[in-house]
Amino acid sequence: MEEVLIEPWEVDETIHEEFYVPDYITNIGIKVLEHYDLSVKSMVVITTKADKGGAIWKLETSSGPKSLKLLHRRPTRSLFSLGAQEYLVDVQKANVPPIVKTKDGQNYVEAGGKLWFVAEWIEPLFPVTKDLEGAKHLCRALGEFHKLSKGYVPPEHAELATRLYKWPKSYEKVVNKMDWFRTIANAYSDLPASQHLLNVVDIFEQQAINSLERLKQSGYDNLVQSGNESWGLVHQDYGWSNGQMGADGMWIIDLDGVAYDLPIRDLRKLISGTMADLLIWDTTWVREMIKAYHEANPISPELYEVLLIDLSLPTEFYKNIKEVVYDPELFLNDPQTVALIQTIVDTDQSKWPVLDEIKDDWKGVS
Repeated sequence: MEEVLIEPWEVDETIHEEFYVPDYITNIGIKVLEHYDLSVKSMVVITTKADKGGAIWKLETSSGPKSLKLLHRRPTRSLFSLGAQEYLVDVQKANVPPIVKTKDGQNYVEAGGKLWFVAEWIEPLFPVTKDLEGAKHLCRALGEFHKLSKGYVPPEHAELATRLYKWPKSYEKVVNKMDWFRTIANAYSDLPASQHLLNVVDIFEQQAINSLERLKQSGYDNLVQSGNESWGLVHQDYGWSNGQMGADGMWIIDLDGVAYDLPIRDLRKLISGTMADLLIWDTTWVREMIKAYHEANPISPELYEVLLIDLSLPTEFYKNIKEVVYDPELFLNDPQTVALIQTIVDTDQSKWPVLDEIKDDWKGVS
């Protein structure tokens, strides 16, 4: 009998619970657990990625709480992240959940065309406070994670997940998409949000062009020459939910998207996302967050320059407006789109004085 392959699933909110998982996937999960020396008392869905085909269950077992995770990525890609998790725990003693081995000593079970694994469920864990002190805790933990991830070598059959050499192309993508946004807004010029988008897209396009030119003239090419292993891993989805406080310090969870990259990419995402939540850029917050990170994983002046360039890229505009490409009518008809564009513009205006104020902070740092 041919194995059933796990596919992304749709959730009908009128009939399904919040974290709905199709029965066939749950049944595969139950079969997966037969590969472990665990007596499972309960199995509760904690979160899902229905549109990608992933899920996490909390298990209550005779050996304490565990997590069962269905990884939505390609198996060879998932091998890279599982190897990283094992390296961080076993070699570097990082505060990352340990993987529970199968009966035959493996890190995972392959079923339904995906990789599944069980890890320790760390308790207690709680989010840090949504204030500057909490942000500093997150940044220190991130710096420590990056430092400990250096030297990781993936398993033999894993994909090489690296973004280290892709910065120019990712910047070019942002520049090119600005013209897509403009073309779509012109094509749907009668829709409510179209003119608002057209009023600002030129500004953000020029920002992206300037950032790309600065990257080309920076020390980026020199930095990446040292290679993947010397820089280590970025989390790629690090924030207020994936960095949590435990009894013995900060823990970092949900590592299935880790990849090689310059570490300040994670820091940039954390800073720009936090400023977006605040709805205004704050010099003290930005300085203190960078300083807290630097205490755990020192930032060279050359790397600091690239961080400033990455902060200058209009990532919040790009990230939020790119939805227009997938469903222009829905996005440009949504009353919230006009408010969203205005909020991004207002927040962006407060960014530039902050970047100007901190631009010389690393001068003289050795």
